[in-house]
Amino acid sequence: MFRQRLLVASFLSGMSVVAGTAARAETTLSLMSFGGAYQEAQRKAVFESYTAKTGTKIIEQEYGGEIAKIKAMVDTGNTTLDVIDVDAPTASQGCDEGLFETIDWSRIGDRSNWIKGTATDCAVGTIVYATIVAYDAAKMKNGPTKMADLFDTARFPGKRGLFKSPYGNMEFALLADGVPVGDVYKVLGTPEGIDRAFKKLGTIKKDVVWWDAGAQAPQLLASGEVVMTTAWNGRIYNANKEGRQFKIVWDHEMLDSNLWVIPKGAKNPQASYDFIKFYVQPEILSKVSKYIPYGPVTQSAVADVAPDIAENLPTTPKNMTNSFTLDVNFWADHADEIRKRFTTWLAQ
Repeated sequence: MFRQRLLVASFLSGMSVVAGTAARAETTLSLMSFGGAYQEAQRKAVFESYTAKTGTKIIEQEYGGEIAKIKAMVDTGNTTLDVIDVDAPTASQGCDEGLFETIDWSRIGDRSNWIKGTATDCAVGTIVYATIVAYDAAKMKNGPTKMADLFDTARFPGKRGLFKSPYGNMEFALLADGVPVGDVYKVLGTPEGIDRAFKKLGTIKKDVVWWDAGAQAPQLLASGEVVMTTAWNGRIYNANKEGRQFKIVWDHEMLDSNLWVIPKGAKNPQASYDFIKFYVQPEILSKVSKYIPYGPVTQSAVADVAPDIAENLPTTPKNMTNSFTLDVNFWADHADEIRKRFTTWLAQ
């Protein structure tokens, strides 16, 4: 009888191990990020190691940053994602509109360790990147040296690429028109400043090729369709790793950040927090810079980046000449108004 009970207990114990193993294998985390070289860097630096350590299968989606896609999911009560990588304006707007869960920072870490603007009530920073001007040195020997050259069609004739959004373009226009970097948002916050920015953009409107996905900017340069373009610095770096001779103009670059958010109604918030906490460990966070030159968002992770990698980051002091940070609070207040006018202006 004892032997029979022992066999039964052994069998049940074995079943428990199998069930536990099956449950572990079936654990999933659904996330959405920006695709391309950036998401590939995340995959190599973080996703694969997270799966290896925890057994959690990561289900990836890609998008272009559209808040409408997130809003539709949350409003219908069909939140199928655990975490979403968003840009800073989306993080601010989504928080204000109640699309994202409030972050319990006691479950993440010391909030003061994050670079300014990358740790908010609803979002946990992932990277700092820059929107810069780039050109193809193989096609243009004496290329642009400052942001204002983007608007100089006399010295640099030809098409130029711009991101199809008022973000950044309005600021670049004012800087090219002589507004000091410290006064950009003060000027842009007035009707006269908005008029001034659109007037400056109008001087190159007929020469602009608009792009709306990060991978398109280096493609436009490679094809020769444009002589220069605004771009995200990591996309240009990645193109050069593949043999291109693109040059970045480190002048008046716009610093911005990406952040993880937990969409309202996420089915497994514990899984969301576990993933984010893993992602922002210094030794993990710094690895992203190894695959794409975006700066880590915590001071401790910055110290972990190798010197040869750090020189290509937008947060390296020598690359921050006259840089400015995208003011998400300004755009939270003025985005709808300026975006509507921008859309109308494009159609004229």
